[in-house]
Amino acid sequence: MKLTIGSVGKLEPVMGGRVRSKADGPAEKTSGPSLRSRPDHPRVFRQRLIHGPLIALICLEFTALAMGEPTGKRVTFTEHLIADKYGYAFGVAAADLDGDGDLDLTSCDTRGDALYWYENDGRGAFHRHLIQQDEPGWFERHAVGDVNGDRLPDVVVVKNLHGHVVWFENSGRPAQDQFWKRHVVSTDLQRAYDVALADLNSDGRLDVVASAWKGNHLAWFANSGGANGREWTKEMIDPQLAESRTARVADFNGDGTPDILGTGRAANLTAWYERTGDSNQPWARHVIDDTSPQPVHGEPTDMDGDGDSDVVMALGMQATEAQSDTNQIVWYENVGRPGTGGTWKTHVVGPLPFAFEAVAADLDGDADLDIVATAWGGVGQIVWFENLGIPQRSWEKHLLKDNWPRANQPIVADLDGDGRLDIIATAEDGANELRWWHNQGK
Repeated sequence: MKLTIGSVGKLEPVMGGRVRSKADGPAEKTSGPSLRSRPDHPRVFRQRLIHGPLIALICLEFTALAMGEPTGKRVTFTEHLIADKYGYAFGVAAADLDGDGDLDLTSCDTRGDALYWYENDGRGAFHRHLIQQDEPGWFERHAVGDVNGDRLPDVVVVKNLHGHVVWFENSGRPAQDQFWKRHVVSTDLQRAYDVALADLNSDGRLDVVASAWKGNHLAWFANSGGANGREWTKEMIDPQLAESRTARVADFNGDGTPDILGTGRAANLTAWYERTGDSNQPWARHVIDDTSPQPVHGEPTDMDGDGDSDVVMALGMQATEAQSDTNQIVWYENVGRPGTGGTWKTHVVGPLPFAFEAVAADLDGDADLDIVATAWGGVGQIVWFENLGIPQRSWEKHLLKDNWPRANQPIVADLDGDGRLDIIATAEDGANELRWWHNQGK
């Protein structure tokens, strides 16, 4: 069976830090009993970035400042403001929405009751269009993929306050449409929070995986395959996951079928879920880490290049400085060559107070995976950790932006087609804006 996935943090075509330790390396711990981060299915679309209503770019050029020891010539980034004056900025994705060969952006104004897409001119300047406006319920995190099988990228988005999941249909001429056609996935997901796309039942259609942060559960919804107006069938993945946050899809045990990655911030739990075939308990929980406080957002990725799915994760968000084993970025090694999801080893990448989300990508072109991460609380930050070649112990941390209150979701994509991955992120209350960092190379 071909495994098909999609996620909000990284959507690739499937149609489709570093703080260097001066000691021997950071502390490690092992817990016992991954679809790869680069899926290959023709109906899930890779993310990138864009701008607002012909927004003039505010460009601040700087060299990323190392927080550890210098490592010679570094990647540099230029910072660009895409859009500001959001009511509450949370939720960003990227895909080629208009079929012109570059990556456009989707972004939510949660309190402004709007879902936007930003048309990329191919060079990283953007023009804002509406997907939907004046719809209350708090649009937030979302994913992009071909929901109805017409080979066009649609948008699936949660409505946090109302507990809904809806999707908007791409007509193929989005720049000409005033709004996109709206469809309902579910109205039964209390405080709907995160969303990912994958074909979970092997019927060739993208289904929806979503978390409910006050509903304290993780569920999936089977794509009905038709615009019949009926809500999609819901099946619980984990009915008891306190303050569920992350929802992602990968093959963690190497059996070629999609598994689910989930976190419960209040449960202090990071886990993956395997479909069992048992109607009484359709999903089995496998613990990755149940001791580190406040896991929030992360994603599957093959950090050590051994052919299995590891996990990168942000721990903290609202943790106090006195709490141990949190306020940091970690990655969990799926032990084995390849691993089968039974044994996990924790590697500390570096400290990041109030860490909110972490994503992995090769930013400096050296063929290993670096990490971009946001800090939600405190003054707010976005940083990247450079992989120095031994991900189990050697990282260097670089500051992209300080004093950026409530920095939340980062994504990584090549916005200007120069072959280098850029960084895009939103920040909510205190900033309420969308920015991108152009990767200038070394």
